[in-house]
Amino acid sequence: MSEGEVVASGGPATRRSVAGDLGALGVAQGSTLLVHCSLSQLGWVAGGAHAVVLALLDVVGPTGTLVMPTHSGGLSDPKDWENPPVPQSWWQTIRDEIPAFDPLLTPSRQMGAVSDCFRHVDGVRRSKHPLDSFAAYGPNRDAIVDDHQLAFGLGEGSPLARLYELDAHVLLLGVGHGNNTSLHLGEYRADYPDKRWIVQHGPVLVDGARQWIGWDDLFPDDSDFEALGVDFAATGDEVIGPVASGSARLMSQRSVVDFATEWFGTRRGR
Repeated sequence: MSEGEVVASGGPATRRSVAGDLGALGVAQGSTLLVHCSLSQLGWVAGGAHAVVLALLDVVGPTGTLVMPTHSGGLSDPKDWENPPVPQSWWQTIRDEIPAFDPLLTPSRQMGAVSDCFRHVDGVRRSKHPLDSFAAYGPNRDAIVDDHQLAFGLGEGSPLARLYELDAHVLLLGVGHGNNTSLHLGEYRADYPDKRWIVQHGPVLVDGARQWIGWDDLFPDDSDFEALGVDFAATGDEVIGPVASGSARLMSQRSVVDFATEWFGTRRGR
């Protein structure tokens, strides 16, 4: 951010002001909240990602549960890598040598600074999926991250489904529905033509030994998530408001997943 952009932001946001904005948006004490965030879209925040994490913890309070995606796509099969791709001659070496997923040590990829900061909070637990993990803190933490099934990693055996059962809310903080992972649960539940099933691969620990293994999954397709989001916003079931110098969207996860399930069923492949 340039000096001009800093000045144009209208002054620094703080832990206190961000918490106030979130409360005004409708984030309630005691809620279970799945957060997707782009720090850069919030303007200048005193303390950066650290302050935003603390503000989120403040606003849900000690009886609330905070959840964020901590996906680690860098542990996937290198033959599928595109950004950037690697030479085919490297593929087997990567498969043989990349360390097994470790909830404490494995870095997340493209999840943002706020998610990366949050997973280091004392008391956070991270689910054990090598590609699609989530981190959680609060009373519902264990119910959300325990037993994250390897197959169909964003489906019925995932933290997304546990959040649905808990009637959680989704907060899109400086991002749109293109980043809304809950829509993937709608993909799994929807019936549409040419649904594409694949085999994913990654390094995991099996009885303490590292293994490169495969599991069944749905090919993830977020190409129409933003279009879905426009239609969902038109229902009036999400609240949009300012947070710091950015904007945020708050919604019931059940509402958006149910909408997505029907939307995919009537729009995809038709």
